[in-house]
Amino acid sequence: MNFIRSLTLRQLQIFIVAARHQSYARAAEELHLTPPAVSMQLKPLEDTVGLPLFERVGKKLALTQAGELLRHHAARVIGELQDAEQVLGSLKGLRGGRTTVGLVTTAKYFAPKLLAQFAQRHPQVDIHFLVGNRETLINALRDNEIDFAVMGRAPEMLDTQAEAIAENPHVLVAPKSHRFKAARTIDFHDLRDEAFLMREPGSGTRLVMEALFKQHLFTPKRMVMLGSNETVKQAVMAGLGVSLLSLHSLELELRLREISLLDVVGIPVLRNWHIVHMSAKKLAPAAAAFREYLLTTTQPHLDKTFSRYR
Repeated sequence: MNFIRSLTLRQLQIFIVAARHQSYARAAEELHLTPPAVSMQLKPLEDTVGLPLFERVGKKLALTQAGELLRHHAARVIGELQDAEQVLGSLKGLRGGRTTVGLVTTAKYFAPKLLAQFAQRHPQVDIHFLVGNRETLINALRDNEIDFAVMGRAPEMLDTQAEAIAENPHVLVAPKSHRFKAARTIDFHDLRDEAFLMREPGSGTRLVMEALFKQHLFTPKRMVMLGSNETVKQAVMAGLGVSLLSLHSLELELRLREISLLDVVGIPVLRNWHIVHMSAKKLAPAAAAFREYLLTTTQPHLDKTFSRYR
């Protein structure tokens, strides 16, 4: 009981942001506070818990076991209160509202454009994005930090509902001067001497690439792990190797002809974009309206933008 009486919702909100960034400075930036102000809010929270919530690992801040447990429960508490706010608001007939949508890192290349179109029609709706890899979004769904996620396939370990909204073709990208850039129907094993640039574990793009290797009974001679789509693209353009990426992450590079698409047998690998939410989740009006907009507009938007490269 003393635990419940001592902590505040503001402390939990600040803690969740600091835990997500694993940085007081970046949390302060998002919350429009100073780093000392973040620290001043979190010190009483640690005193209340009676255990350290963060620890220094080298120069980085990391959650302790107690911090990870508290982050999970704090996220659920804040998420449930936000759900209550939305539902009660709808009973009052409010036209506005807010929603938090999770985006896998590849979806960030097209989802903001759809949001801009939606915002023109519904300026009263406040939409926030949480961007991360597949593993990050699975945790956010589980902890009720987001209303729904735009991602590849739905996670098998959670009770979710998934609706396909568009095709997501994965293509093999290479430097613009690659020796096979003008070749047709290349056999996958012709690339055996290439370095393959991989995303980090927990990435949906990496899972697609690993499945492709298994399908072709292929083991790359060299693999290089990189932590983001942007880093992978820059490395490809610099001639470090080739990679499998979603076509939808390549609009700028293809328009400027800074990257080549290789015509390899079995590629593109066709996957789907899905809207995924927990089965028990009742979407508030703002979230439901944005979901419906994505269902009807995502495929036409992507077709218009990328059909020339298919």
